[in-house]
Amino acid sequence: MDQIRNRNEIPEEDKWALEDIFASDEAWEQELSALGDMEPVLAGYCGHIADDSQTLLAYLETMEQTNHRAKQLAHYAMRRSDEDTRVSKYQDMTGRFMAVAVALDAASSFETPEIMGISDDKLDAFYHEKPALERYRRYLTDLRRRKEHILSTAEERLLAASGEMGQTPSNIFNSFINADLKFPDAVDAEGNNRPLTQSSFITYQEGSDRVLRKSAYENLYRTLDQFKNTAASILNAQNKQLKFFADTRRYDSALEASLDQNNVPVSVYLNLIDTVHKHMDTMHRYVRLRKKLLGVEELRFYDVYTQLVTGADRKISFVEAKQTVYDALAPMGETYRSILREGFENRWIDVYENEGKRAGAYSAGVDVHPYVMLNYTGTLDSQFTLAHEMGHALHSYLSNRNQNPIDSDYVIFVAEVASTCNEALLMEYLLSKTTDKKERAYLINHFLEQFKGTLYRQTMFAEFELTLGKLVGEGKTLTAEVLCQEYRRLNEQYFGPDMVVDDEIAMEWARIPHFYFDHYVFQYATGYSAAIAISRRILTEGAPAVEDYLKFLSGGCSMSPIELLKVAGVDMTSPKPVEDALAVFDRLLDEMESLMEDDHG
Repeated sequence: MDQIRNRNEIPEEDKWALEDIFASDEAWEQELSALGDMEPVLAGYCGHIADDSQTLLAYLETMEQTNHRAKQLAHYAMRRSDEDTRVSKYQDMTGRFMAVAVALDAASSFETPEIMGISDDKLDAFYHEKPALERYRRYLTDLRRRKEHILSTAEERLLAASGEMGQTPSNIFNSFINADLKFPDAVDAEGNNRPLTQSSFITYQEGSDRVLRKSAYENLYRTLDQFKNTAASILNAQNKQLKFFADTRRYDSALEASLDQNNVPVSVYLNLIDTVHKHMDTMHRYVRLRKKLLGVEELRFYDVYTQLVTGADRKISFVEAKQTVYDALAPMGETYRSILREGFENRWIDVYENEGKRAGAYSAGVDVHPYVMLNYTGTLDSQFTLAHEMGHALHSYLSNRNQNPIDSDYVIFVAEVASTCNEALLMEYLLSKTTDKKERAYLINHFLEQFKGTLYRQTMFAEFELTLGKLVGEGKTLTAEVLCQEYRRLNEQYFGPDMVVDDEIAMEWARIPHFYFDHYVFQYATGYSAAIAISRRILTEGAPAVEDYLKFLSGGCSMSPIELLKVAGVDMTSPKPVEDALAVFDRLLDEMESLMEDDHG
């Protein structure tokens, strides 16, 4: 962590193999040009796709293949750009791809209104005449479900053409936070300067050096504060564009518009917040325990991530992390683990941080095989991140292999289930391998942190997004003052009276990328709850539960997300999964208090 390497200093085996998508940038350029040629082909179907069953089938086949090709182009350019966000070449490639994608969207913008115009009887006759149309039945049914929110052909073309502008706030934020923003070095307890980046910030916050934690915390948030009006303008623009598209499509709110895309009831979102509110006392109890175990007079937000149990943490090499994750997922069976091993051995993963690399971690479900970005630092949390992202990767792999391209992309509501199920199985494995009191407390603390960070923190983020949507819906502007005020209020509510809520944490909203993902974060919490239920079913029922779970992972978007989760044995329309997960948090907290009682009285 003392020195961040340049990209060319990272060994090839620790970089992902993007050449598996395109052999070279030149091959990408040729395919981009060829894809652009599809614009008049798609446009040629305008006014005709409802003429007869053959024309409808031909259009859907062309559309499916065009979208599939576009995804490969997007993945290559975006993954290259994320390797080093300072490289203008790949920013340009991403921008040029987006221009082509928007043009293709505009060229096919007639699709939805024309499909909506086909009567049920006529479409049934088409299915009878052309059995090959059954391939697209799910797609057509889901599209027609949203009939009241579809506009005329001309209006749809206009909305499609504005799509690139809708992405602008997110693009500006990404460049601002990852490429342009620089933070002063943090200073540790010995007076040494430590480089401060988005990635190193997290590592410092997890460390035992309180001087370093405080320095990093203040330097990061006070730097953000210097740009708070710019940051607020970006987030305001994001919420304004969400409102514009929701209003235009005749939704009551941006939240409803977002969830309807994936056929998830708004009640699921609101029930999550309501259920977590009912269990806020457990979170406050955890905060009190953290304050007690750290022995601090004031618990500050730079104390939130440091270990409560000292002397049990150690550096975990990436080789060891891979082996441990592989062993922990033995309950999933050899079919699952053989794919996991393939990913480990064939450069699916971009492992370490380098100068300019995008912060954080993610998995991208490319058709050739998934790609996983890490910024691995050798901590226990890094090991869990590996398990998490490989859960995403195998979900994508199985859906891509078992569904047609048009049905392979699972929706975001189920996206966090596979990742978190892997984490839960890893935790159970690690706990089963130790009887040492200190090590067990160390692991339980990590599990508690997952609950705090996923169920509580992500629900707090979701409530923040809900508040922003309401404010914009009332015609208000999201100024820095408004954003800081609302964010401070929520931190006070969620962390309780034993936490000092300061001016710095009130700026945290300015560094959270998920606020540009359109009501994504609540699905971390619902997904976590579902994953806890599924992992326990796998551990108790064995093969039948694994079989159901693999069906879920292979399902893509072939069913609604609510129905897909029911295949795996979970009903997210009920508060029960969230309540059950919070009950696990409560029991873990009991055990943690018991384990630490002797040492702290």
